[in-house]
Amino acid sequence: MLTVPELRQLTMQVAQDVRAGRHQVQVDPERRWYQLLSSDGYVDVWLISWAREQIAELHDHAGSLGALTVVSGVLTEHAWNRRGLRTRTLPAGVSVGFKAGHVHDVTNVAPVPAVSVHAYSPPLTAMSYYRVEPDGRLRRTRSELTREPEAVGA
Repeated sequence: MLTVPELRQLTMQVAQDVRAGRHQVQVDPERRWYQLLSSDGYVDVWLISWAREQIAELHDHAGSLGALTVVSGVLTEHAWNRRGLRTRTLPAGVSVGFKAGHVHDVTNVAPVPAVSVHAYSPPLTAMSYYRVEPDGRLRRTRSELTREPEAVGA
């Protein structure tokens, strides 16, 4: 299993490859587009594009560590901490990592598409989805087995 710093480094390297044109990116205005770039028993690396208003539902990555690097555009992350959701803007070039159990959603609210590289170690096998209750508590709504990145959001 790779560490969070190793995953961040990996996504930054792949982001450079994307910027150099070594990977084709598509943007689908109806659904987030994604492509598995590499996979082995230790790590999966995904390329994801985000048209305006596309969002990943509030979720975790089960037992996987993860990282993402924004290749182009700007993404917004809402991440859960014990006091509620915190919001941070992730412009092109920014890389963030997260430990197992990190609960977040990611969205593109900018008028132009965004592209990001994501890595998970071990590779994704399950994700849980959440909502924030009116009293501010986090509530799991469902868990699913998956091999796909981020969540099914629009």
